[in-house]
Amino acid sequence: MPVQRVVRAIATTLALAIVLGTGVAWSNVRSFEDGIFHMFAPSLGQGGDDGAIDILLVGLDSRTDAHGNPLSAQELATLRATDDDPSTNTDTIILIRIPNNGKSATAISIPRDSYVQAPGLGKTKINGVYGQTREAKRASLVQAGDSAADAEAQGTEAGRDALIRTVADLTGVTVDHYAEIGLLGFALITDALGGVEVCLKEAVYEPLSGADFPAGRQKLNGPQALSFVRQRHDLPRGDLDRVVRQQAVMASLAHHVISGQTLSSPSTLHRVEQAVQRSMVISSGWDLMDFVQQLSKLAGGKVAFATVPVLDGAGWSDDGMQSVVRVDPHQVQEWVASLLNDQSQGKTEQLAYTPATTTADVVNDTDINGLAAAVSEVLNSKGFSTGTVGNNEGRHVKGSHVRATKSDDLGAQQVAKELGGLPVVADASIPPGSVRVVLANDYTGPGSGLSGDSVTLARASNPGASADPNVPPPSPILTAGADKPECIN
Repeated sequence: MPVQRVVRAIATTLALAIVLGTGVAWSNVRSFEDGIFHMFAPSLGQGGDDGAIDILLVGLDSRTDAHGNPLSAQELATLRATDDDPSTNTDTIILIRIPNNGKSATAISIPRDSYVQAPGLGKTKINGVYGQTREAKRASLVQAGDSAADAEAQGTEAGRDALIRTVADLTGVTVDHYAEIGLLGFALITDALGGVEVCLKEAVYEPLSGADFPAGRQKLNGPQALSFVRQRHDLPRGDLDRVVRQQAVMASLAHHVISGQTLSSPSTLHRVEQAVQRSMVISSGWDLMDFVQQLSKLAGGKVAFATVPVLDGAGWSDDGMQSVVRVDPHQVQEWVASLLNDQSQGKTEQLAYTPATTTADVVNDTDINGLAAAVSEVLNSKGFSTGTVGNNEGRHVKGSHVRATKSDDLGAQQVAKELGGLPVVADASIPPGSVRVVLANDYTGPGSGLSGDSVTLARASNPGASADPNVPPPSPILTAGADKPECIN
């Protein structure tokens, strides 16, 4: 079986696992740091003026541990990997900002196939920047007479630095610290933390990844979690939905740790310490004690997970030879700046909101047959849960509007924006988590057949939306603050 590109998007929970929850964790921060492999990257910054730090977290498709030791045959078999592909693809790339104002942290995923401009390489997939640069540097040094070991080390350093610069150019954010975790780390740390709770909308069976799970909430061990985040076939949006899988696991683990459910015993802490030290690489000069103090200020342990906007999830490279994810660097930078601004203002609820948490009932108060069904389909395509669809029997209204328990309900506001800016009306009879869309004769928004401008409206309500109506809607934003994992594809 061909080697599957494996994502382990666990790094944000590693540091959280080290330091939050108990006095035992605080007293052992230094012991964690002593056993972790440190690396140098000249392109790292020194933190922003506001004291926030930006961390690039990378999941490396590697058949070795953080110290370069090959994985055993048993470990490779458990992870459903092989030892004949020494890949250095960085299939998980996440930029995390930890603020200095006590507000929520933000984790931004960059899809592995994003087609970007990279230093020395031109346009290429972002997951190949590390490996291509590493190999070019290694080969040139060997040819110049350097030893194989020195060439390997310098090549790896060059690969990491090239990826750091590429992410900074794409997002407009200067990276301050770097953390890397290999193939084995995901399973080890998940098991050390006692497993991870996830939720699926539907049962899945996909033999290539080993994903075989029922629908609903369930707890996975390390190898199972690896299969969960490995799957990309049979998902509606392919790799983009796999990124959401990564984020769901990260959010669940982070919440499990932050909420004080783990690290309450020395034995648990010891297991986490062993897993981190074997599987994690961090940049030199990173004072973990300062990092502890930053994390301790997070309000309620909030961490929001988002994905950069995508122009085309199934695009092609400029030479037409590779399937890629098309992104616009200017759009990405504007989106990142907006998201981080929301974070700095403590808009945790807005960051954490996802359309799937809102059920939209739609009723038709016009003579246009099928209008309610068409609008309901529009909302469903945007990620809202489908409610009842029908006619507004015996009730005629003057204007279209959205009804919700409160006028400032986030779901109602988002639905109203998606439908062209409808007014929101408070109605105590509407249950929390639901909205009621009432369509009158003045409605000309998406689904009416009268709005050739529907894509523009969608983009106005969500800057991450694509101008191409065939492109899937943006990925949901998940949060580590949720008491229960959100059900995903």
